[in-house]
Amino acid sequence: MRTVSQAFYKSVPVLAGYVVLGTGFGILMQNAGYGVLWTAAMSIFIFAGSMQYVGVGLLAGGASVITTVITTIMVNARHLFYSISMVDQYKNTGKYKPYLIFALTDETYSLLCGGDVPEGADPDLYRFLVSLFNQCYWVTGSILGSLLGAVLPFSTTGIEFSMTALFIAAFTEQWLTTKDHIPALTGLLSTLVCLVLFGRENFLIPAMLLITLVLTLLRSREEGAV
Repeated sequence: MRTVSQAFYKSVPVLAGYVVLGTGFGILMQNAGYGVLWTAAMSIFIFAGSMQYVGVGLLAGGASVITTVITTIMVNARHLFYSISMVDQYKNTGKYKPYLIFALTDETYSLLCGGDVPEGADPDLYRFLVSLFNQCYWVTGSILGSLLGAVLPFSTTGIEFSMTALFIAAFTEQWLTTKDHIPALTGLLSTLVCLVLFGRENFLIPAMLLITLVLTLLRSREEGAV
């Protein structure tokens, strides 16, 4: 019970954000003609935050499988960076590992990337529960949004920006709570360089590749120095 309460306390900052953002996703799904079962299924089995928002447009527009795959890779490529820094924490987590990998969202990463575990808590169970609580918040918000969208009129104009706002908040929180700003600066500078070189329509994939390369090289250098 101690580990459960500590994990819940750690996840509380994500609670309000995920319920609100999940509600927005549920409303978008309902307005696109997909009911509560589709909404719940996406949040349970996909649980990709921003990609779920993008997925609403893909579903409504009848996008091809190839388009969907490419778009998913572009939107979720940032998870490559998360995985690099979480390898040590997740490599010996046993039965929890599959779910921990599946549930590693931006906000879960921001809560767990520091590696700190409360005194007396089971580290693997603690990380598992933080991830599970966060997904529960998202699923709850999604279902709530779908139900509200079915009975109340909503204008969905601009609702997609809520995910951008959340990314900015997560970036700011991580900057303020960590002393090592090299990963953040790497992301900002690499993105800026690729934006200038490739333009706003084509910069995303090159930026992701460049960030991955730089962070991988930095990690290899640190491991070699140990």
